[in-house]
Amino acid sequence: MSQKITLHTPSEKKRLNGQLGTVGIVFMVVAAAAPLTVIGGNMPLAMGIGNGAGAPVGFIIASLVLLIFSVGFVQMTPYVDEAGAFFSYVRKGLGRRPSMGVAAVALVAYTAIQVGIYGYIGWAIDDTIRFYGGPSLPWPLYSLLVLIIVAFLGYRHIDLSAKVLGVALALEISIVVIINLIVVFTAGTEGLTAEPFNPAVFTEGSLGIAVLFSLTGFIGFEATAIFRDEARNPEKTIPRATYAAVLVIGLFYAITSWVFVVQHGADNVQATAQETLDGNANMLLDTAAVTLGSMGRDIMNVLLLTSLFACVLSFHNVIARYQFMLASRGTLPRMLNDVHPRHLSPHKSSLVQTITAIAILAIFAIFGVDPLVGVFGSMAGVATVGMMILLLSTSVAVITFFAKNPILRGRKFFRSLVAPTLASAGIVISLWLVLSNFMLVTGGSFAISLFLGLIPFVAFGIGAVFFKEDEHAHEVVPQPPVEEEVEPSV
Repeated sequence: MSQKITLHTPSEKKRLNGQLGTVGIVFMVVAAAAPLTVIGGNMPLAMGIGNGAGAPVGFIIASLVLLIFSVGFVQMTPYVDEAGAFFSYVRKGLGRRPSMGVAAVALVAYTAIQVGIYGYIGWAIDDTIRFYGGPSLPWPLYSLLVLIIVAFLGYRHIDLSAKVLGVALALEISIVVIINLIVVFTAGTEGLTAEPFNPAVFTEGSLGIAVLFSLTGFIGFEATAIFRDEARNPEKTIPRATYAAVLVIGLFYAITSWVFVVQHGADNVQATAQETLDGNANMLLDTAAVTLGSMGRDIMNVLLLTSLFACVLSFHNVIARYQFMLASRGTLPRMLNDVHPRHLSPHKSSLVQTITAIAILAIFAIFGVDPLVGVFGSMAGVATVGMMILLLSTSVAVITFFAKNPILRGRKFFRSLVAPTLASAGIVISLWLVLSNFMLVTGGSFAISLFLGLIPFVAFGIGAVFFKEDEHAHEVVPQPPVEEEVEPSV
């Protein structure tokens, strides 16, 4: 008679699982890019203090840089078998120490942008309530309320977050598409124009600033790889989702910014954007009022809030999974690698991320920091510098990986070496643009801007030197419990 014995691998790593398809992952990533937030915030900045009517070219340039980056990123994806995004790619290409530095930068950058959005949404909710005659309450109260909702969704299975983000994203994109169509069919104030694409126009002013704020609008696009373990077919889903995310985000921003030029006029759009920055107008809501009426403006205002919520929820999920992956390697406490038995989510990592966000927001609240310039502006600046470091490190990792493994490269010379080299050059130029205009991003003094700009670089150094890792963690291939028939000894 035989008996059934369940065998487990002692060093077995835990993994998340799910059935996310290409569309579901794209929803998560595009939601993190917060399209409506970018249109209402980044676009007026690109137009007002950048190159005015030529701002659409800034979005096109940013899209091309990231699309070229994605070629090498996707080419290396089949050889990266874990959901660590940049961290995992750098680990494969450059080794353990650089990957530890990149992991630290990623945690800092995503935590910074998440906290910045919490400040923004706290201010936006208070502003909306006061607009409709409600009481004025401290913004941290609203931020805390949003944070609690995000904590609940982040604790549960990723499919629930994907559904919530899908609804919010569909609504915000739909209303902008409606406005775009109305403006195109009515030809705006001065008729349809190709002026934004005239070199004499897009080189006037500062094209660099336009590119800078365009790149900021893409933060989080690479998170497609973070959901690898929860993808239905990662070898196909992740590449498709990456290209789709870059194209959808880039085209949406470029077309919409061109439509706003058409609506306000090529000669007037910079002044209109500047009025928005001065607080005397709101380009997004005012355009909605003109094209859709007062009710359309109200709907747009609500959707702006849902856009911010979708953004902060996406970043919460991304950070939780970064922590989950680092814990599996022994870099962070092992408890963060626990998977909820029913929700199949990184629940403990999610809880820790919630506590971290509360702690940072509490510091800003105690010192009475302005939620827009102080919280959102400074944190967006830190995140942007961090993003450039992550992109550059990953491109160099792709080049190094295929240079060391020519048999894997095969005949795909452009995808594995040329494209990532071009991407590296574009990213270096973009990083220079970000740093040389950093005071415009943070809205602070030179000393404060210097301090904030150095944070991601310091994080890289700390991670590379002090972060430790289980040397054999990456070699463990997780397997489900195996049922074997074992004959009892006589």
